[in-house]
Amino acid sequence: MLKTLLLAATALTLATAVQAADRVTTPLADGWRFVQGDPEGAETTGLDDSKWAAVSVPHDWAIAGPFDVNARAGGAGGFLPTGVAWYRKVLDVKPAPGRRVFVELDQVMERSGVWINGHHLGHRPSGYVGLRYDVTDVLRADGPNVLAVRADTSFAPSSRWYAGSGILGKVRLIETGEAHIEQGGVFVSTPTISTDKAVAKVVVDVTNGGAADAKAGLEIVVTDPDGKVVAKRAVAPVAVGVARTETLAAEIDLPSPRLWDLDSPNLYRATVRVIGADGQVGDSETVPFGVRTAEFKADTGFWLNGRNIKLKGVAVHADGGALGGAVPLAVWRQRFTALKALGVNALRTAHNPPSPQVLDLADQMGLVVMDELFDQWNVAKTPGDYHLFFSDWSKRDARDMLRRDRNHPSVVIWSAGNEIHDTAYPVQAKAALKSLLAVMHDTDPTRPVTMGLFRPNVTGDYQNGLADMLDVVGQNYRENELTAAHEAKPARKIVGTENSHARGSWIAVRDYAPYAGMFLWTGVDYLGESDRSGWPNIDNPAGLIDRTGALKVSGMQRAGWWGETPVIHVVRNAAPAAPPPPNDGAGPAPALPTMIAVATPRPKVDIADDWTPADLSPHPETIEVYSNCPSVEVSLNGKALGAKPLPADGSPRQWAVTFAPGEVTASCGASGPRDVLRTAGPPARIVLTSDDKAVGSTFDDLAIVRAQVVDAKGVIVPSSDAAISFAVGGSGRFVAADNAAPTDHTPFASPTRQAWRGKAAAFVRGSGAGGVVTVQAGAPGLKGAPLTLPVAKP
Repeated sequence: MLKTLLLAATALTLATAVQAADRVTTPLADGWRFVQGDPEGAETTGLDDSKWAAVSVPHDWAIAGPFDVNARAGGAGGFLPTGVAWYRKVLDVKPAPGRRVFVELDQVMERSGVWINGHHLGHRPSGYVGLRYDVTDVLRADGPNVLAVRADTSFAPSSRWYAGSGILGKVRLIETGEAHIEQGGVFVSTPTISTDKAVAKVVVDVTNGGAADAKAGLEIVVTDPDGKVVAKRAVAPVAVGVARTETLAAEIDLPSPRLWDLDSPNLYRATVRVIGADGQVGDSETVPFGVRTAEFKADTGFWLNGRNIKLKGVAVHADGGALGGAVPLAVWRQRFTALKALGVNALRTAHNPPSPQVLDLADQMGLVVMDELFDQWNVAKTPGDYHLFFSDWSKRDARDMLRRDRNHPSVVIWSAGNEIHDTAYPVQAKAALKSLLAVMHDTDPTRPVTMGLFRPNVTGDYQNGLADMLDVVGQNYRENELTAAHEAKPARKIVGTENSHARGSWIAVRDYAPYAGMFLWTGVDYLGESDRSGWPNIDNPAGLIDRTGALKVSGMQRAGWWGETPVIHVVRNAAPAAPPPPNDGAGPAPALPTMIAVATPRPKVDIADDWTPADLSPHPETIEVYSNCPSVEVSLNGKALGAKPLPADGSPRQWAVTFAPGEVTASCGASGPRDVLRTAGPPARIVLTSDDKAVGSTFDDLAIVRAQVVDAKGVIVPSSDAAISFAVGGSGRFVAADNAAPTDHTPFASPTRQAWRGKAAAFVRGSGAGGVVTVQAGAPGLKGAPLTLPVAKP
């Protein structure tokens, strides 16, 4: 039985601590053998895998394609392949007396099985939960020790979007003493915060994996954001029985705390060491954490560190476009930087927890997170999805997911599910939610829980009690329904868990103080869920930025509504005037059955960030400006068209003109920022640019090199579909290319990619310390372009 001990902190003397038996972590990135298929005996030591492919992990084999209209996952999976694959690696490890050895895998997609030397360690249906297996007792002292992993996505479609296939996360070997910290077993919270002092509560689960009873205590060292030690504490040893877990805890004072916030994401670190009765260090773990208050209030929404903040959030899926489901951190860093520049301050993980490294990045960059667990409970959305496993695995998965993520200061709220179809059966839905809430509140009592309610007025969630089981009531779309639910019960805390790009959706949230904020669908274009329009579409283009991380027109408009500094973007709007969409906040939209809504074709969009229409003769055009400036002035070829004030609802400002080739200029007054569109001539050359000043050589390092087809004056030619070939030399290598086109089926690994709207991008990586990466881009009839990036030292 788990025993909780809150022990008084005592003075700590660290000078004599013995470090020889500390935790040893060995990354297992390279040296893997891989095969797509399900060969007999793949888990055994005697199998000859010499003809299997050599790969490194993280690794998504499915992103290599091909795209196929007959793919089993269909449009849900982006028409990419699924199936069974095996990974094998020989481990250079020998068991030592008094030591435990674990294998940890961050994400295996999906229905994973793991073996050592033919011994089955375990299986897990979910591809998002982190895995840890104790391999101590099955390791061979005389070798070889063969780790085998089976990943199975053959039950497709098992997701409504592209989820990847294979070992998508990092893998490591961990060696500890017999008394060790459980996976996710360190929890740091800050229940008391003032200007002069914060109190950090550190709770640690210690397990005895040995053959005899033992004693274990703790040493805790806290460092501030500058790496300076600010607190030390000890917890006296307690008895820990064989195969038992004891929970030890301490409260630690932090003087003059530096708060974690959006613009100052300060991170402390708690290093926890497990100390045996002999004074030896048996295990250790360093956990970053933040000192901050986060609260949802019924009358005023979301508060961070005593400031009322409207959540300007976006939902993000886990894929990295051309990189698939195994996404380097450099890709997320570029995406988060681009989103923050638009005014985004919050992320919703859709519809599953992200990799732990993504939350590390959110911590470091100052983005708050709604961390979501499931897309379905007991009722299916696709035939092979998690509903098959929910009753058996959901409570364990929820516990493990929260234990993994609960130290991240960026995470301010959990979501138990998205558009859960169980709500059509209220008794079943409430029973499932009750069981999840019990696990989630027990695992993390410091954060509230919400979920994205699906058509709550149809299934009666506001009347039957289900909505009020949630700490914060979340609803997808239909903002006025959630407002009405709050007005009916003002004690309800509310947040928009998923919202459209329509202006009315934002106004409904902006102008109602109790609305904590919203999460747009979506922040980044993502692969899959292309059932709406079907083949040849491979992605869902609902993002503010595209698959390569480039800004879209929708992002320009959002920046005009959400930007904290002066924003101005000018575009050409050739679309005819249209009435507001039905769910823009003006009133309830009709409830379409899910499959009808999914099958509805996407509306045609005729807004472009260019002044180069196909027809260059005089004809009606509309100049449209997205800006938060109080007054915007526009001119065409030097002729002033007049200034227009900022509308109360932030709607775009428009000027109807007769098209003439040349230059459109929009400006925020005489001294404010400005934006320019120019008419392009015939394509002449390619230019290469990159926001990256250098590139590293590890998995998480990438540089995004953008190619643009321009005319003789350097204006992008939006009609160009030139076949651009990338060549990477020097101390670098080509990884993938993309153009963000929703119907391009060229393999991402191909170095030749047609321009789409005059643009394409290559992802490159260094291949060693020092030197430079050279990138060349060429296309028939166009002058080529070079770019050089230094390789960063490790």
